[in-house]
Amino acid sequence: MFTDELITQLALELDASEKSRQQIEHFSRRFPGMSIEDGYRVSREWVAMQIAAGRKVIGHKIGLTSRAMQISSQIDEPDYGTLLDSMLYTCRPGQVLAIPTANFIAPRVEVELAFVLKSPLRGPGLAGGKEVMLEDVLEATEYVTPAIEIIDSRIEQFDRHTKAMRKVFDTISDNAANAGIVVGAGRVDPKAVDLPWCGAILRQNGVVEETGLAAGVQGHPAIGVAWLANKLAPWGESLEPGQIVLAGSFTRPVAARPGDEFDADYGPLGKLQFRFV
Repeated sequence: MFTDELITQLALELDASEKSRQQIEHFSRRFPGMSIEDGYRVSREWVAMQIAAGRKVIGHKIGLTSRAMQISSQIDEPDYGTLLDSMLYTCRPGQVLAIPTANFIAPRVEVELAFVLKSPLRGPGLAGGKEVMLEDVLEATEYVTPAIEIIDSRIEQFDRHTKAMRKVFDTISDNAANAGIVVGAGRVDPKAVDLPWCGAILRQNGVVEETGLAAGVQGHPAIGVAWLANKLAPWGESLEPGQIVLAGSFTRPVAARPGDEFDADYGPLGKLQFRFV
């Protein structure tokens, strides 16, 4: 297990990377004994630094929700990170939102659904907590809305020396690669629609790059939200009213460059249109 001093050091490196837009080397190569718990401790320390600097927690994200991604990362469950108010971008209907490319290092776009909570979800061991199930998530959700996650890499994706891909420990340390969230389309009662059949078409510069159904997120997007509530409990944490939970991508990530315009069409739930400038 990493010492507290090392945890702070690595969190400071991530903080410096975000500010300088210069990627850093894999933690897992520098510290081969690194564990998943070490990764989450680094991520939490980084989040604590952001809060101390005035940012606010607005929710959480779930990643690595597809079986293919879990196999490639050599894990058997998703990972998660924290959403901050500085990451939030909101579209108005009919608007093509301008997103500054300079806010990121190597941004990529993923298509998701977001759950906005009206009631707490507290896992086992917490006051009033219990094993959270899919039905509990639906009961606790005020509405579900289309969302785009902008993922980024403060830790380089491929090692500059060996060209090896970064490990899951690095991704977890790096706030599960989260850097932004775009919202502003329609809202729906989670019980009023068949969520696994909610789908989207993602166009980049007018070309269809990805299509997908929310069933690609572990069969039902609420499954990951329940999983997250249970995983947070041992850390003394829970999902709270008003928080946004990104349930996981049901498309592959699409790289974004300055000038790229995206149109994420969710059919009856509306569109999210944005341009990297």
